[in-house]
This record gives sequence, C-alpha cells and structure tokens, in this order.
Amino acid sequence: MHATLPLIQQFGFPALRRGRLETLQVNLGYKCNQSCLHCHVNAGPTRTELMSRETIGDVLSFIAVAGIRTLDVTGGAPELNPHFRELVSRARELGTRIIDRCNLTILEEPGQEGLAEFLAANEVEITASLPCYTEDLVDRQRGKGVYEKSIAGLVRLNALGYGKDGSGLVLNLVYNPQGPSLPPGQEALEADYKRELGSRHGIVFNRLYTLANMPIQRFGSTLVSKGQFGDYMTLLKGAHRDENLEGVMCRSLLSVDWQGAVYDCDFNQMLGLPLVIEGKRRPQLSDLIGRDLAGNPISVRDHCYGCTAGQGSSCGGALDG
Repeated sequence: MHATLPLIQQFGFPALRRGRLETLQVNLGYKCNQSCLHCHVNAGPTRTELMSRETIGDVLSFIAVAGIRTLDVTGGAPELNPHFRELVSRARELGTRIIDRCNLTILEEPGQEGLAEFLAANEVEITASLPCYTEDLVDRQRGKGVYEKSIAGLVRLNALGYGKDGSGLVLNLVYNPQGPSLPPGQEALEADYKRELGSRHGIVFNRLYTLANMPIQRFGSTLVSKGQFGDYMTLLKGAHRDENLEGVMCRSLLSVDWQGAVYDCDFNQMLGLPLVIEGKRRPQLSDLIGRDLAGNPISVRDHCYGCTAGQGSSCGGALDG
C-alpha cells in the first residue's frame, strides 16, 4: 500500500484550534466483515486490532468526567468488538447519546443475532453506509451480495421503528462517491434515495449524509496506483471554502483509537497524527481526563481539504446542508 502522508503537505491547510468538546468518537477496532475500496481505516476480516475492556473503561470514565454529550462508535465494524454491547449499555446509563456507525450487513452476520433489537432497546442512533440505492453500484464498491444484505438490514431496522416518524429511533444513511469526485448536493440526493428506496423496498430513513472520500489509506493508495492522486488533491484544494472551517468536526470532536490514543479526528488517526499536547508524544485518553482542550491547536495537513471542499463534509454530512 502506498503511503500518502508525504504527499499531503503541498498546499498548506489553514491553521485551526479546538472549540468546546461535545463528541467522543471511539474506534473499537479495525476488524470488519467487509473490505471497501473507499475505507479510510483499511478495515477488513483479517484485521485483529480490537479495543480492550480496560481501555473501554477509560472511555466511560472520560465520558462521565467530561460530560460528553455524544459517543460516536466506529470501526471496522464496531459491533465485532466483544465489549460493544457493554459499552453501549453503560454509556446509556450515563445519559449519553450514542451513534453506531453500522455497515448494515453486520446485522445478518452469524453471532450477531439480536443486535438490531439491542440497538433499538438502547435507542442507539444508527448511521449506516449505503453508497447508492442501486444494486450494481453498491456491489461494485463493497462486494457481491452487499446490497441485498444491506436492504435486508434496513427492512429489519424499519420493522423495529427505525427511521419512522415519532419512534425516537434515528436511522441515517451515508453516501460516498464511487471515485475521485466530490459528492453531489446532499439535499437533492437525499430526496432521490428516499424516493428510490421507498418505491423499490418500502424503506424509510431520516437523513442522508454525503461524505467526500479521503485521500488516505486504501482509497489514497488506489489513487496513487492509478496516477490520480495529484489531480484529486488539486480538486479538493480548488473547491475549498473558508466558511466551512467553522463547522469542521475536529473543532468539537475527539477521536480515540483502539489502543486509547487520542487524535483530532478519525482521519488523523489513520495517518498517525496524534493530538498535540505539551509533554506528551502520543497522549492517551486517560491523560486527558479532567483537562480542557478548548483552544488547543489542531494537527492539519492537506487531506483536511476533504472536509472543506464544496458543500463541506463531516461525520454529520455536508456542512452547509
């Protein structure tokens, strides 16, 4: 795999500082039941990295002390961590809103029986990746049979009340472009998804988030192999909008890897760019309990243009949507 970090220091992304911390995004490990081309985590079935129960204890302690409003759980497939359900249950007891970054097909995996019902019982907000509403394009990006399993997962979630008005169970979908291009307008594409998924399968959901593909890890390496990396970076830089800087997720989010190390965002985590704290080369979450990070400088490189290009892109979708 081609290293992309040396290639993303050309344009000089604007300096940023952290604001008030509201969201703790925790990567429970890189093990996944899928291997997607666009995956910036390089996750897959052969990965063995999983967060320990001890580190999950640090996560819960941090949430309690810092009064974290939102716990955003990701992976890999976070549900494959054997301590996933314990983390969710205990975080809910703390009154924390929980987002599960779910790939939908995990709901159909052996050993995950009752997962959908568990998520519903704990009112976990589901943010699920579905790169298109057609079978051909989904299977091309994520593997044969993924579309069918994803639709089955959505039908199961709808049956539990997810995505339906008044249920309190939030179901959001995520779109990524198929290649080195910016995502289309979020509002219009959301309308297309709702129309097509509704007419074809009777599926309903709350919001569609459009995310740009990050030029790092598996996707970045593919761009290098095809000779497209430079053109894609030029596209991102050329589409940068200063007004998106205020809303980028790194200003209010802290990212934690499977070993408990902390980063300004999930993308920096994958590049090995840790949170900058005086006296700490690779700070752990346990080092930050009780510490105010407001005003702390954010580690930026040119991949950050992926969050500020065009309509903007964050874990919550377009910044101007």
